[in-house]
Amino acid sequence: MSTTPPGPAPWRAIAAGASASFVGIGLARFAYTPLLPEIVNAHWFSPSAVAYLGSANLAGYLLGALAARRVARRLGDRRALRWMMALATVGLLACSVPVSVGWFFAWRLVSGVAGGVIMVRVAGAVLPHLHGRRRGLASGAIFAGLGIGIAASGTLVPLLLTAGLSSTWIGLAALCALLTALSWNGWPAPAAPSPAAPSAPPPRAERPARSPRLALLLVEYALISMGIVPAMSFLADFVSRGLGRGSGGGSLIWIVYGLGALLGPTLYGLLGDRLGFARALLLITVVQAAALTALAFAHALPEIAVLSAVIGTLPPGVVPVVLGRVHELVPANTEAQSAAWGRATIAGALSLAVSAYLYSYVFDLTGQNHHVLFLIGAAALALALLTHLATRLFRPATDRRPAAAPAGALSE
Repeated sequence: MSTTPPGPAPWRAIAAGASASFVGIGLARFAYTPLLPEIVNAHWFSPSAVAYLGSANLAGYLLGALAARRVARRLGDRRALRWMMALATVGLLACSVPVSVGWFFAWRLVSGVAGGVIMVRVAGAVLPHLHGRRRGLASGAIFAGLGIGIAASGTLVPLLLTAGLSSTWIGLAALCALLTALSWNGWPAPAAPSPAAPSAPPPRAERPARSPRLALLLVEYALISMGIVPAMSFLADFVSRGLGRGSGGGSLIWIVYGLGALLGPTLYGLLGDRLGFARALLLITVVQAAALTALAFAHALPEIAVLSAVIGTLPPGVVPVVLGRVHELVPANTEAQSAAWGRATIAGALSLAVSAYLYSYVFDLTGQNHHVLFLIGAAALALALLTHLATRLFRPATDRRPAAAPAGALSE
């Protein structure tokens, strides 16, 4: 008989997961965006070096996602998540001293590695211990840290900057250290292995790892990640310079974007519980493609603010939905679910890293035309929508039977 050692209350486990996503990704990645102009103005590094350093975290995120299973195998999820939070904290603290471009790049890379490991392992460390609870809502709460980090980058960072650039990095590190300490004992203990004989593996053609539907989901997630980049990277610059609204207008719109990000994970998680994650992903992609297209032709600040709030829900909100969809396609096998989610995270991370360079190249090529970037992002989301619809061609035979489904059952 398998036994689970007594662990923290479910709310503490969810809080630990949210803290990890906030520290490892929310702040370690997104706090850099509002600090870019200050780093240039303080003459820490040149504008070209700052743009180069911006890619370091995304590159590290990809490396962390690739190494996550190996790290967890050596340390276990609890220890891995604890030490990755600590590593991200140290990375932020190290950035308070501009020793050199190489020093800064190395620590931005390290913080990205920590974020990649956290993204892959945090759900598997918490969700299996929340029996009988809504998975979409719970995973949305865990990944709410991403949205909180985006919101904090537009509100907390400007407040800290009044004390100076170095002090801002130190303040961010201090907040991360506090959350790391508070969540240290909040992680659930892994369940003891069951002595029962393992069930026979599924037939080769039906193994989840080789499922064409899962493969298409990875492509879809990569395309959605590509669609995320233009607004995430260029929205504030579009308003401040592209529309001539100044840094105040850009900061205001970024705060609105952050408020959308704050709501995204919980809202989308609830939507997944309500509609099923396949339908939720379809609906989200349609709405976001329309919003990004509209942004490309918007000029009035109130209109841009509404669109920014809608678009801001996507970067953190899509994560629990894709995770829930992975669990639908790979049911009742925690390790296989974790492996599939790791592959999805790698697909998204690779797309983010490549897209960041692609959009920067197009931005320069088109004479800094923001509208083109938003339309490319909308096109990527349209391709994601087509990829989603293509999964219907690979629906299992059991899904095609004209039998009546119980209320609330998935049709995808």
